[in-house]
Amino acid sequence: MAEAPAPRAASTALVTGATRGIGRALALGLADAGLDVALLARDAARLDEVAAEVRGRGRTALVLPTDVTDPGAVADAVRRAEAPVDEGGLGSVDLLVNNAGRIDAEVPLWEADVDEWWDVVATNVRGPFLLTRHVVPGMLARGGGRVVDLNSGSGSHDMSVASAYNLSKTALMRMGHHLHAAGHAHGLRVLEVAPGVVQTDMTGSMAMHSGRTEWTPVERTVEIVASFARGELDACSGWFVRATHDTADSLRELAAAATAAAPRHLRVLPAGGDDPLSQELTGR
Repeated sequence: MAEAPAPRAASTALVTGATRGIGRALALGLADAGLDVALLARDAARLDEVAAEVRGRGRTALVLPTDVTDPGAVADAVRRAEAPVDEGGLGSVDLLVNNAGRIDAEVPLWEADVDEWWDVVATNVRGPFLLTRHVVPGMLARGGGRVVDLNSGSGSHDMSVASAYNLSKTALMRMGHHLHAAGHAHGLRVLEVAPGVVQTDMTGSMAMHSGRTEWTPVERTVEIVASFARGELDACSGWFVRATHDTADSLRELAAAATAAAPRHLRVLPAGGDDPLSQELTGR
């Protein structure tokens, strides 16, 4: 089967966790970039506030009060977002931004609260799975689309605390790699974006960031996601990128020069130069 052409530049987006912090900044930044935006979160009143800001930028905003872990509610929200414009929808979801997320207590795994641990995994993994599961079929039917997962540096390295967050962001990255592998030939493009340490309600409550004075500007994440929405970073599909080090320009240059078999993908590192699994671990 011939590979599908790259999807067109996105004109619509669905952003989860859109009421505050990075999600709100992304919703407004995408509106500034010319996209109509479906806003999804649990707090309807806060969604209305962000929707008013989007409309003030001259774009359409659709308010979708939804718990991302509820399969029926997610299916209904996606149906409403994809409904024809004359029926109150956006007509399509060209870009899905899986931003909604939670973090657990900063304790080692054996001290974790069982219910909180699973709730964090549900929000950070089940949520993106449900949204992606319901959005991607429509994308593929229209010739392709783009998915952005708001990941974290904790998805790429070990942590000694907040094990549910650590595990969930690693799983989210693997999910993104899967989508790229399974969907690229059909026009699907995927990007795992770590925003760095942005000053938000979540990071402000974390002991590990107590006293921090240097924060990653959220505008760096917005710029990367908006560039991806336009199709300018399709060569980085499947990659893990981080706004502390990467920009849209640097990523385009890096992609043009990349030689790794699976650049910016999760891999198990070999033990050393004589490890018999070296090629198996890094060469595919």
